[in-house]
Amino acid sequence: MHSNAMSSGASGQAESYDRAGANRQATANGQLQAEPNGQPDGIPEATVARLPVYLRALYGLAERGISTVASEELAAAAGVNSAKLRKDLSHLGSYGIRGVGYDVDYLVYQVSRTLGLTQDWPVVIVGAGNLGRALANYGGFVSRGFTISAMLDSDTAIVGSRIARLTVRHVDELEAVVARHKVAIGVIATPAGSAQAVCDRLVSAGVTSILNFAPLVLSVPEGVDVRKVDLSIELQILAFHAQRRSAARPADAPGGNAGAPGGRSTAQVTPELAAKG
Repeated sequence: MHSNAMSSGASGQAESYDRAGANRQATANGQLQAEPNGQPDGIPEATVARLPVYLRALYGLAERGISTVASEELAAAAGVNSAKLRKDLSHLGSYGIRGVGYDVDYLVYQVSRTLGLTQDWPVVIVGAGNLGRALANYGGFVSRGFTISAMLDSDTAIVGSRIARLTVRHVDELEAVVARHKVAIGVIATPAGSAQAVCDRLVSAGVTSILNFAPLVLSVPEGVDVRKVDLSIELQILAFHAQRRSAARPADAPGGNAGAPGGRSTAQVTPELAAKG
């Protein structure tokens, strides 16, 4: 287990667990042991999606020196209800102790192990534009078990330049880079026009996990996992909720006037948007 897969506040105890040690700790804490293989099967996708949120909250607690946490407190920190949190954690074999709660360090270990964060994951970023640069410079990856092994681009003006600690390599080297660094995860930060071709090459090189920032849906064969990050969609969803809240306000209230941006009515705004569309 590599130390950079854990936060500094939780790594010391969590790294000391081997399988037997983890079982002894679980028994001592009155927690139900995890399944023997350490990766409980049948965890719902919705639960998997929430585990990183719990882990982030646990890191924050560990950094503040908190050793135990009640389910209600952890749920509040993660933004879910406590019943859902307890059910999610039960899939990991963790039930806490009535009246005491969960051991923070041990729960960090359980969640990290389930997510596969007890080892380093080599990552390649394809696309060294503004987004690719921002991702390469983000320090949170290393502390969570992800190593940016290489950056690739097709622009000869960028190839050879330094971004963070990396020298940008030409995209023609993609297959060689994947093989050399044993890349597990590919990040696509290219324009939409080249994203599918990059995806196809990553898959052909053996990469089966892809994080896609390009504004299109990638076509991949069975057995390849793709997570799409589309900031424009998230902003549109926020705009929907903002509009609903604005529309619910009285017309004479601050920020009112029928929920339109800038205080204009919906009747004024809609033709303008239709013309622009």
